[in-house]
Amino acid sequence: MLSQVLFAASYGFAAAVQPGQLQAYLISRAVAHGWRRTLPAVLAPLLSDVPVIVLVFLALTRLPPLFLTLLRLAGGAFLMYLAYGALKAGREGGRSMEAPAPAHRTFLEAVAVNLLNPNPYLGWALVLGPLVLQAWTASAASGIAVLAAFYLTLVAGSSAIVVLFALARSLGPRVAAWLVRASAVALAAFGAWQLWAGLAAFR
Repeated sequence: MLSQVLFAASYGFAAAVQPGQLQAYLISRAVAHGWRRTLPAVLAPLLSDVPVIVLVFLALTRLPPLFLTLLRLAGGAFLMYLAYGALKAGREGGRSMEAPAPAHRTFLEAVAVNLLNPNPYLGWALVLGPLVLQAWTASAASGIAVLAAFYLTLVAGSSAIVVLFALARSLGPRVAAWLVRASAVALAAFGAWQLWAGLAAFR
C-alpha cells in the first residue's frame, strides 16, 4: 500500500504544478486579487472530479482484467507524454504557466473550468482509476489512503503555487520553472513504473 500511496502523492504533486487550464486560472487570480481570495478555488477538483470518478468507475468495474492491464500501459505512455510537456515548459522558463486565465471569479466557476478540462478524465481513466481499484481490492482503507494522498498533495501543491505567485511575483516564473522540471522527473519516474507494471502482467 505504501508504494501506491507514494505514487498517488507524486501524481498529485505533478498535477498541481503541471501547466494547465486550472493552474493558469489560479495563478492569474492570485496575481490579480491576492492569495486570500484565490485560495478557496484550489478545492475545485474535490467537487469537479466527482462526476469524473463516477463515469470512470462505471466503465472500469464492468471491463475484463486484460483491459485494466492495457489501460495501465496506456497510462504509462500518457505520463511519459506529460513528462515531455513539463520538461519543455520548464526549459521555456515557466512562461507557459502564465497563460491568460478565463474570466471566472468564483469557486463554482473554477469547478466549471476543471470539468471542461480533459486532463482529469484522462488522468482518472488512465492512471488513478486503475490505481484506486487495485488498492481497493486489497482493502477499503488502502483505496481511501490512495485517494487522500492524491487530493491532499494536489490541494497543498496548488495552495503553495497560489501563495507563491501572490507574494513573490518577481520570483514566481523562475520558481515555477523549477517546479515544472521537478514534475517532469516525477511524471517520467512513475510513468516508467506504470509501463513496467503493465508489461509484468503479461509474464
